[in-house]
Parts: sequence; C-alpha cells; structure tokens
Amino acid sequence: MSRSKSRSAARLAAVQALYQREMEGTGTAQLIHEFHEHRLGAVIEDAQYAEAEVLFFDDLVAGVIARMDEIDEKIAAKLSEGWSLARLDRAMRAILRAGTYELIARADVPRAAVIDEYVDVADAFFDAREKGFVNGLLDAIAKEARA
Repeated sequence: MSRSKSRSAARLAAVQALYQREMEGTGTAQLIHEFHEHRLGAVIEDAQYAEAEVLFFDDLVAGVIARMDEIDEKIAAKLSEGWSLARLDRAMRAILRAGTYELIARADVPRAAVIDEYVDVADAFFDAREKGFVNGLLDAIAKEARA
C-alpha cells in the first residue's frame, strides 16, 4: 500500500478513535491499543479496514488529546458568531481537531494535503455543505498556523 493511502487510512482511523474517546471517555493508551489490536487493517463485519501508518495514527490521536485545549481554542476562534464547538456534531469535532493538529504540529505534511485529506474524511460522514465547512475552517487555521 502506498504511503498516501496508509496515511489516509490513519487519518480516518484517528477521527474514529477521537470520536470514540469523546463518546466513551476511553484513555489514550487504551484507545490506541484497541485500534492497534482490533481496527487497523482488521476485517470487521465483512469489511476490510485498510492498513494504516501506525506511527502516524498514534501521533494524531495522542497529539490531539495532549493539545486538545489549544486545538479547541483555534477552532472556536474561527467559528461564526453565535457558534460554539459544543454545537458541532461529535464527528465534525473529531475531524476538525485532527486536521488542526496536523496543521499546527506536522509541518512535514503540506497544508493543501492536510486540508484535502480531511475534506475526504468529512465525505465519509457528511454532505457537500459540511465538506465545504471543513475546507473553509481548516484553510483559515492554516493561514494563521502556517503563515
């Protein structure tokens, strides 16, 4: 599998892990272990999950959790007046948090690649309107974080 496909799989899995953490309050180490053992590259309900770049997945999940307050502040600052992070769907929060983390902490990944990848992840959960929202919000964060 190509590096780009394994990174795409890692991003999708990281968003799923962050969503699960928000739903269940699972600790970081346990969450990462569970995904290593039961999700990454596994067959679940007759569906083959793609092999993910494990170290990249680990960095995304642990990094978002470790820097959650900073990440949430950056996202909240870009929301329209009257909107709060709490008003966003949990899956949307997970997507925006992972994308924001990559923009502020992973200078090795091109800005456009980060945004495109999380727009693609959003496509797995949402319609075109929400994909546009992800694109616009991450672009605004990128302009500030990668100035």
